[in-house]
Amino acid sequence: MEQNEYNRMPLIGDAAPSFQAVTTQGEINFPADYKGKWVILFSHPADFTPVCTTEFMTFASMMDEFKELNTELVGLSVDSLYAHIAWLRKIQELEWNGKKNIEVTFPLIEDIRMNVAKQYGMIQPGQSNTQAVRAVFVVDPNGIIRTILYYPLSTGRNFDEIKRIIQALQKADSDNVATPADWRPGDDVIVPTAGSCGVAKERMESQDEDKYCLDWFMCFKKEKK
Repeated sequence: MEQNEYNRMPLIGDAAPSFQAVTTQGEINFPADYKGKWVILFSHPADFTPVCTTEFMTFASMMDEFKELNTELVGLSVDSLYAHIAWLRKIQELEWNGKKNIEVTFPLIEDIRMNVAKQYGMIQPGQSNTQAVRAVFVVDPNGIIRTILYYPLSTGRNFDEIKRIIQALQKADSDNVATPADWRPGDDVIVPTAGSCGVAKERMESQDEDKYCLDWFMCFKKEKK
């Protein structure tokens, strides 16, 4: 029973499990407080650890970039609020990879009892019974989980990829398209697959300066540069 409790996690397409929590920015009611915004909810193993410190410095330095994408950041670990505060103050004194005087102003959840971590499957006994793995949940403006990423304790996250995921999801939602491998904003996108033989034939025979097909099932829309 305990094993199942630790391993329970929501899936892509599920409503994000709701919770109330104390954070370094006051109490939050998740995801209700973030209605209308995208959210990156992420966990880290522990305060005052080197990989986590580089991650927080990176996230904090990218806050404006995420805000431009209507995206908020919410962090979590199983440390106390006072440990969080002390650690974030220490981060301001550090310099790494060109980043210095970094102030973390997004909320960092206190989760000593691991209530939130268990709700989101962030505690994985194969890694640790007392530390959260590096989980990332992308939650859309309607409170629906759209992406889930898990990294082991030893591996720092790729923050450019996390930003790219937000951009790709927003592009797919706004234009009813899909994004190909290694897509970046401005690259061509994939239009929905033909739903009938007639549409497939028409696509292959028609000429459209804005669209092109490699085959009936694989058609692209050119992005205006």
